[in-house]
Amino acid sequence: PKHPQPVPPIYQPEVAAEGIWFAAHRRRREVWVGAPTVATILANRVAPALLDRYLGRNGIEGQQTDKPSPPDRPVDLWAPVPGDHGAHGIFDDQAKASSAQLWATRHRRALGLGGAALLSGAAALRRASTR
Repeated sequence: PKHPQPVPPIYQPEVAAEGIWFAAHRRRREVWVGAPTVATILANRVAPALLDRYLGRNGIEGQQTDKPSPPDRPVDLWAPVPGDHGAHGIFDDQAKASSAQLWATRHRRALGLGGAALLSGAAALRRASTR
């Protein structure tokens, strides 16, 4: 009954395109874009039935705005709506232009090396302080 929307947080289409480009050029089978994606995939691996139940109860509300759907809204369920509507739309002002998750995926080697360096430094400090 309400106007449909993507499940928040909403990302600009360029964020998804960047993830697709990265996956295609790095020969990655999967690239997770956005923290909610990570949470959903991991929850589905741990407790899929619980996640299904949760989404069955709450999923419809998350895909609707508070505004009623206009009665003359074109129906695109069976065929595309005529015309070029572009990639951006009414949710542009809410959409995020970047994803920290995608950034971390693209820079995972540097993050891994930085994490290893921090752990090594912490271990060296601990050894030095116990002497």
